[in-house]
Amino acid sequence: MEEFIFQTCQNINELLQEKRDNTAREELIKLLDYHNTNQLEYNPLINHLIRETGLFPYLSEKTSSWEERFIYDIFKVNVGAESPVTLHREQSLLLKKLLDGQNLAISAPTSFGKSFVIDAFIEIRKPANVMIIVPTIALTDETRRRLYRKFSREYKIITTADVEPSEKNIFIFPQERALNYLNKIDSIDIMIVDEFYKASYKFDKERSPSLVKAIIKLGDKAKQRYFLAPNITKLEDNPFTKDMEFLHLDFNTVYLEKYELYRDINKDNQKKADVLLKILSSKKTKSLIYAGTYSNIDSISTILLANLPEQNNQLLQQFSEWLGKNYDYNWSLTNLVKRGVGIHNGRLHRSLSQIQVKLFEETEGIDSIISTSSIIEGVNTSAENVVIWMNKNGSSGLNDFTYRNIMGRGGRMFKHFIGRIYILDKPPATEQTQLNIDFPDEILGDLNEKTHNKILTKDQVAKIVYYQEEMSEVLGNAVFNRLKEESAFQSSNAELIKKIAFDMFRTPENWNGLGFLNSTNRSQWDRSLYTIINLQPGNWETKSSSFVAFIKTLRDNWYKSIPELLKDLEPYDIGLDQFFQLERNVSFKFAALLKDVNTLQKEILKDKGYDISRFANHVSHAFLPPIVYQLEEYGLPRILSKKIHVAKLIDLTNKELTIHGVIEYFNNMGSKYLKSAVNFEPFEHYILDYFYEGIRLVER
Repeated sequence: MEEFIFQTCQNINELLQEKRDNTAREELIKLLDYHNTNQLEYNPLINHLIRETGLFPYLSEKTSSWEERFIYDIFKVNVGAESPVTLHREQSLLLKKLLDGQNLAISAPTSFGKSFVIDAFIEIRKPANVMIIVPTIALTDETRRRLYRKFSREYKIITTADVEPSEKNIFIFPQERALNYLNKIDSIDIMIVDEFYKASYKFDKERSPSLVKAIIKLGDKAKQRYFLAPNITKLEDNPFTKDMEFLHLDFNTVYLEKYELYRDINKDNQKKADVLLKILSSKKTKSLIYAGTYSNIDSISTILLANLPEQNNQLLQQFSEWLGKNYDYNWSLTNLVKRGVGIHNGRLHRSLSQIQVKLFEETEGIDSIISTSSIIEGVNTSAENVVIWMNKNGSSGLNDFTYRNIMGRGGRMFKHFIGRIYILDKPPATEQTQLNIDFPDEILGDLNEKTHNKILTKDQVAKIVYYQEEMSEVLGNAVFNRLKEESAFQSSNAELIKKIAFDMFRTPENWNGLGFLNSTNRSQWDRSLYTIINLQPGNWETKSSSFVAFIKTLRDNWYKSIPELLKDLEPYDIGLDQFFQLERNVSFKFAALLKDVNTLQKEILKDKGYDISRFANHVSHAFLPPIVYQLEEYGLPRILSKKIHVAKLIDLTNKELTIHGVIEYFNNMGSKYLKSAVNFEPFEHYILDYFYEGIRLVER
C-alpha cells in the first residue's frame, strides 16, 4: 500500500514537472479517493502535492507541515457562513479580480465552486445592490436559500418582482422577472448572470431574447458584471461582453471516470435495461439518470417499477402515501419513491422538485433521480453516478456542450472524489464550444436607437426606426416611447406585440367583451380566451379547446384538491403530468400574453370596462392566492398552506400580506408551535422542517 502511494506520488510529481497540471490534478484526486476508501490519513507528501496542484481545501491540517497549514489559512475567506472557508487556487484568483473591480466572463467546470466566490465577494465588498440572474425558478430558490441564511440580517433577499427594495438588496431573478424590476432600481453594484451561455440562440431558442434584453437593460445600470458558464472554450466577439475579461478555467476538483457501455448494448433495449439495473444495484449510492425526453422518463420508470423492490424506509413510505393522497395514487412517482427513486423535470410543482432534491441529499433518502435537462438547469446537485440513458435533449440530439454539462454532475468535493459516468447511448461528437451571442431581432422594438447605438449595427438601427414608425401609427409616438421606457411589455417578441396592436387597431370588434374575463361566470370567458390563445396557436401543448377548459377548471385551484381537479378534467383527457405542464403554461406564457394584451388595449381600445389586469394577476398565480403561489417557490406546497389557512393561523388570502411579511410570521410562530397547532400528516413535518431551513438565519 505504501509503495503504491509513493509510486503514485512520484508519477504526479513528474507530471507537474512536465507542466501537465490538469493530468497531475486528476491523478491526485484518484489518489485522494483511494485514501478516502481505505480510511487513510494524508502523509506530508500528499499534502505537498495538494498544495502544488492548487486544491487547497483538501489539505489536512492534522498531517500538514507548517507551510501547508499556512497556505490553508491564508486562502480562507469569510463567505457569510458560521466559519471561514478555504478557497482553491483558481477561486482565489477569481475573487481577487472581482475585488479589483474587473468585469469577468468565466467558463469553469460544474465542480469548480463558483458560488463560494460570489458569497465571499458579498461578504468582503458589502455591495448595496446585487443582481443575480438565474435560468430557472428552481435555481432561484436554491440560490435564495444559500444567501438568505448568510446575508438576510443585512440584506433584503428579493425573488419576486412585486416586492419593494430596501437600502441593501440581493435580487435573485430569472431574466423575465429581472426585466419587470427594471424601473424599481437605479443602480446595481454587481450584476451576476449564471449560465450566461443561454443568451445564445443556439443554446436556448425560447429564452435567449429575454436574457439578452436583461443583459442590455440591467447592464446599463450595473457598475460591475460577472458572467458564469461551464464548458465554453472561446467567447466570440459580441457587444454584450466586449469590455469583459474572458477566463477559461479548466480546473476540476473531482475526477470523472467514464464507462462507454453503449458499445456492448448496441441498441438492444433489454440489454440496456439490464445494464441500468446492474448499475443501480451494484452499490448503494446516489445516481442521476439522464433520460433526455419525457417519454424516456416513462420508459425508465416502467423498468424500475417492475424490477426494483420497495425499500423498508419509513420516510419514503410516508412520502409515497402523501403523494397518493394529494396528487394521485396511480402516479408513477407515487410508486417510484417507495423504491428510492425520484423524478425531476421542468413540469412538476416547484415544491415537489425541491422536496425530492432535498431527499436526494439525505443519506437515507432517495437514491436515484430520473431527469430531463432540468437537473442541469434547475439545481446544483450532483451524484457519484451519472447514467446517460439516451443522447437526446427533447426532440433533438444532445450537443457536446450539454453532454459535458450532464457529465459534470458526477462527483462532489469531500464526498465523491470520483464521479462515475455510465454512457448507455452513443455520445455526440466532441467539439470545441465557441459561444457566439447574436443580437436577436425580436428585441429591437424594445430598444432605443440613441441610447444603445454603440451596440447596434446600422441595419439594426434602421429596423428600430421602422418599427417605431409602425407602432407610432397605432399608439402615437409619445405613448410608444413611454411604454418602451417603462419596459411595459412582458414578451421579448416585438413582432408579436406589433401583431396584437395592429389587430386591435384595425379590427377592434374582435376584442369586444374582453372585460367578461373579470366575470365570475366562467361561461362568459370563452370568446376572449380563444381570441387571446389564437394569437400564438400551437404554443400551449394541447388543442385550444382543451386549454380553454383547463383555464376555466383551474379557477377552482384554491378551493379544490388536485385529485378533485383531475376528476373535473377527465372529459378532456388531462392527466396529472399534463396538469403540471398546462398549469405552468397558464401562469407563465399565458399570463404574460394577457398582460401585454391589457397594456395595449388600454392605449388602443381605451375602454375601462376592458381592463383585465385583475384576471391577468389571478392567472399569473394559477388562481391561487399570490402568497400561496410564492410560498411554493420557497418549498411550501399549497396543500400545507391550505391547512395553515383553514386553521386560521395566517390569513393567506389577505391581499395586504407580502412574502417577507409572511416569512416573518412563520419565524415568529416557529415550527414547533405550527406543528402542534395544525393536524399535519407525518411527511408534512419533514416538509415543514425543510421549509424552515430556508427561512432561518445562520448564527454567526
